[in-house]
Amino acid sequence: MEGNTHSRDLLRKIKEITLWILDNLSQGRSPLIGIQRFRTYCTDLGSNCNCSSIKPNGHEILTFQKESHVHRIDVLLRVLLIVQQLLQENKHGSKRDIYYMHPSVFSDQSVVDRAINDICILLQCSRHNLNVVSVGNGLVMGWLRFFEGGRKFDCINSPNTAYTIPVLVEEVKDIVSVAQYILVVEKESVFQRLANDQFCSKNRCIVITGRGYPDVPTRRFLRLIVEQLCLPVYCLVDCDPYGFDILATYRFGSMQMAYDAKFLRVPQIQWLGAFPSDSDYYGLPKQCLLPLTTEDKRKTEAMLLRCYLHQEKPDWRLELELLLQRGVKFEIEALSVHSLSFLSDVYIPSKIKEGTYICHI
Repeated sequence: MEGNTHSRDLLRKIKEITLWILDNLSQGRSPLIGIQRFRTYCTDLGSNCNCSSIKPNGHEILTFQKESHVHRIDVLLRVLLIVQQLLQENKHGSKRDIYYMHPSVFSDQSVVDRAINDICILLQCSRHNLNVVSVGNGLVMGWLRFFEGGRKFDCINSPNTAYTIPVLVEEVKDIVSVAQYILVVEKESVFQRLANDQFCSKNRCIVITGRGYPDVPTRRFLRLIVEQLCLPVYCLVDCDPYGFDILATYRFGSMQMAYDAKFLRVPQIQWLGAFPSDSDYYGLPKQCLLPLTTEDKRKTEAMLLRCYLHQEKPDWRLELELLLQRGVKFEIEALSVHSLSFLSDVYIPSKIKEGTYICHI
């Protein structure tokens, strides 16, 4: 019932927007479409920004009077009509589905993605409220049981078996767990290593991977279980700028979907590793260390300017500075130089037990 009410409200807003645009055009006026702008961080370190509050930090005006805006408005209205159809018929579609409805007009998937984000801002809703869904990439295993759309996910019955994270996270109900903590790992290869080592049988935990940069369902699902289960949550990523950026995406949200960050970010997440100093502490040979590329250095330097590393996470900034100073990176799998199960048997358990991770603030 709540979902139907929300859909009706969105359909009403869509009708109001389209009628307003048509009314302006019929009277020979060019409508001014104002779209608020949001951000998860800035690089203006000399000011007291409000990025963490996720308030609008400006707006953009789209008008038919600007040639560069005409195509963008055309795309926005086409996508808006598709969203209207999805809501009216109570169907779901992916961003890719929407792209292929007008490929010659949209020309690129990123054009559709931007239009969807603009529509979410205009309608003041999240993407899933539009019945636009992602193709799920995330995986979960461990001491967890829940239902989604009438389907039972009984991870507890086989704690080392991977289950695909549901796309319709809003339908996840009746979450039950006897886990002691949640572990988020960057890559599927590390997730599979832990599964092969029977990690969840030996440790009462839940393990999640977004297979790289996490999609929206993975971030929504992680936030949901963290809030409902009130468990500590740790994140394990490669010791390189991309691993750090993935960690930051879980913690602060992505810039692309900054308007929805308050529903996607997980402030409780704690950085378990891998730290630059781990290469010395765990005795990684030089052959396991790779030099930072020019692109790695450029990305690291850019990330060091993000406001939250100065205001909220100075300890994270120090580790990132150390990565740049040392000039080398390494993958989590490099720890296998000691033994195939070193990650599962030694590294993760010892870090959690000894508290050698960087806490949330």
